[in-house]
Amino acid sequence: MARSHGDDRGRMKGGFSGFARRLIPTRETLVQSRFVRPLAARPELWRYNRRSVPRGIAVGLFVGIFAMIPGVQIVGAALMCVPFRGNVPLAAGATLLSNPATTPMILLGALWLGSFLGLDADLATFQSLIDRGAGLGEWAAWLVSSAAPALLLGLLSIAVVSAVIGYGASIVIWRWWTARRRRMRLNRGLAGAPRA
Repeated sequence: MARSHGDDRGRMKGGFSGFARRLIPTRETLVQSRFVRPLAARPELWRYNRRSVPRGIAVGLFVGIFAMIPGVQIVGAALMCVPFRGNVPLAAGATLLSNPATTPMILLGALWLGSFLGLDADLATFQSLIDRGAGLGEWAAWLVSSAAPALLLGLLSIAVVSAVIGYGASIVIWRWWTARRRRMRLNRGLAGAPRA
């Protein structure tokens, strides 16, 4: 049976939030994975409160940038939420910062930062590999020889800074959102109160 255009519009309606909701694991999907099944049984990892939200965002950003391995990022963020008591869905969502569109920029930034911090990544060789369209073997040999320490230091630095910024920003946003909700409830209460 052919889908109507209305079905497609409904599917696209959510924009980025709908896209993220489809990628972020639910409790039910985590129960099916033997590695993270214990997480689904812990309700505190699924609550949205002023402590778990910033922790989940920070964990997700750190793992998403430092791990750089698709699939492992979401599971790693979910597992790191246990000791940090972070929100699992938000941590999984925050790993989406590193995606195929942003990964090259993150890697280049990490290489540059690692070189800037004192480890030699031999960026001239990097440029020549790009220019001549080097194969996977040449890239792997270059990465293992001189760039790995600089890349790891750069990724670690970017991941830590991103986690700190994400933690602080989510605290500010959480406070703004809860204050807004309180004002709206108060305004609704005042509007519904009988006048004397």
